[in-house]
Order: sequence, then structure tokens, then C-alpha cells
Amino acid sequence: MEKTMTKEELMELEQAEKTPFQKKMDLVISFLPVFCGLLALWEYLALPNVREDKELPLYFGFLVLLTGLYAVFLAVSFIKRKKGKKELFDRLRYWAPLFSFLFLLLTFYDVLTLKTGTLLYPFFPWVNDIFYVMVDDREYLLESAISTLKLLFCGYFSGAVLGLITGITCGYSKKVRYWVDPVLKILGPIPTSTWIPIVMVVAATLFRGSVFIIGLGVWFAVTTASMTGIANVDVAYFEAARTLGANERQLVFRVAIPHAVPNIIQGLVQGMSSACTALMIAEMIGVESGLGWYIIWAKSWAMYNKMYAAIIVICLIFTAVTRILNRIKNRVLRWQRGMVRQ
Repeated sequence: MEKTMTKEELMELEQAEKTPFQKKMDLVISFLPVFCGLLALWEYLALPNVREDKELPLYFGFLVLLTGLYAVFLAVSFIKRKKGKKELFDRLRYWAPLFSFLFLLLTFYDVLTLKTGTLLYPFFPWVNDIFYVMVDDREYLLESAISTLKLLFCGYFSGAVLGLITGITCGYSKKVRYWVDPVLKILGPIPTSTWIPIVMVVAATLFRGSVFIIGLGVWFAVTTASMTGIANVDVAYFEAARTLGANERQLVFRVAIPHAVPNIIQGLVQGMSSACTALMIAEMIGVESGLGWYIIWAKSWAMYNKMYAAIIVICLIFTAVTRILNRIKNRVLRWQRGMVRQ
């Protein structure tokens, strides 16, 4: 068997194949976020405002912090690069275009709102106004975020546990699949939000109804993925395990589930996406707490700066949850990368 190359060796080979012009372009692109960050700072300080800004320049501090952190990491990457460690520089080079776009987007939006008033207030508040509201209303936002997380995880884990039980049972037993498969085919094409009016009337409380709506979407995703993973396990593995004396319980937990782990993990990740969507719909329609409710409340009072602040918090929460799930997925399925390299 030929010796496989590691990720670091592949990156070194790729770097060696670059021309001098490409290497110079890597340096320019790596410095680009610093330039764009300084441009955003200059725009905020130098251009006159058409509207009265808040006395607390939180946006300015955010730009300084973000630009400064990137500059520090870039300096450290150059020091490590001289010592032959290129991982940090390559990572910054990869993220540099995205960081540059972020700075330019903030600059462009600030010009259209605070500096020129092209985008009308209060429908489009400027960035510093949104940051100011996030700090000023932080207790209410934190309380709403906690309510959102509580509802999200109650619905997600309820649906995930039931989905694992249903999916594994259906995948292993054809008799159980005979009864459950028609239910999946009927409920699958129907969006979970369709059931909200019915559930909100039938459920004892709005919270329980929302948990059911969220769990329903997660249950379907996890059940389908788990059932597919179990059903696709090669029969030869079961026959070999039976030959070695394995009982039914061992066939499920030692053969079927381990081979179906990639499908199960994929179903759990997909279930979180469904849970986030159903969560926002449930909070905006029925639940009387949470960030979704906060958005509707702020919009009804034309406080769009608070609405945008809640949207930013939601994006941060969902991004963090998704990244954590992806890290768990990569950790659990790290053996797959080894097989791909072989």
C-alpha cells in the first residue's frame, strides 16, 4: 500500500507549487482585512453624520477590537511562518476574504444609514444604534435568549431521543417499519409549521405545544436518517455476528448502530436545522417569550433597532449551536477521514 500524505504535507506541496506572484498575492490578501478595518474606522470618524449618533461609540470599539485581533494573529502567524509553522497563516489566508467583505459591508451600510441617510430611519438603524440597544436592553435580550434556548433544547432532545428509538427499531425490524413507514410518508412532505394552529389549540400550554412542534421536525429527520442507516447495513455483518454467537441485543448495539452512526449523526445535524426553523415560527406565532416573540413585539412598536439586535443574537446562537454540532460530528466521525486518505 502506498504511503498516504498528511494534510500538512499536502499543504506544503501546494505551497511549493505556487509561483512567486501567487505568494505575493497571498500576502496581499492576508493584509487586506487590516486595510478594510482601518478603512471602516476612517469612514466612521472622518465622514460627517446626518443623524445624531449615540454618545457611546460601541461600533468604533468593535471595529478596533476586530481589526486589532486580526492584526495580532497575523503578526503571530508571520513569526510562526519563519519557524516553518504555516498552519496559522494558511488559516488566516483562507478567512481573509470573508473578513474583508465583512468590514466593507459594515462600512457600506454605515455610509447608507448614519452618514448619508439613504436608508430611512427607523426602518434601517445604523450599526452603532443597534449595538447601543443590545447593551441598553441586554437584560431583556438575555432573558429572551434563555427562553429560546430552553425551548430549543427541550424540543430538540425530545424529538432526537424518540427519533433514535423509532429509527433504530424500524431499521432493524421489518414488522415495525411496516406500520411506521406510512406515517413517515404522510407527515414527511408536510411542513411542521402547518401543525402550529392545531397544536396551539389542543396543547395544555403554549410551551408544550411549541416543544411538540419542534420535536416533530427533529423526530422525522432523525427517524429517517437512523432507519436508512440501519437498513443499509450489510447483511453479511449480521450473519458473521450470529456465527460468533451474538444475540439480538448485541446485533443491534454492536453491529447495527455502530455502522449507522454516520447516518444518525447527519440526521441529528439536519434535525437541529429543522428545530431552529420551527422554533422561530412557534415563537413568532404562539409563544409569549423568547427572541422570536421579542422580534414581533419590537416590530409592532416600530422599534426596529431592537428587532435587528434580536436578529443578531439569534444568528449568533444558531451559529454557535451549529458549530458545536459540526465539531461533535467531526470528532465522532474522524475515522472516516482516515479511510478517505487511504
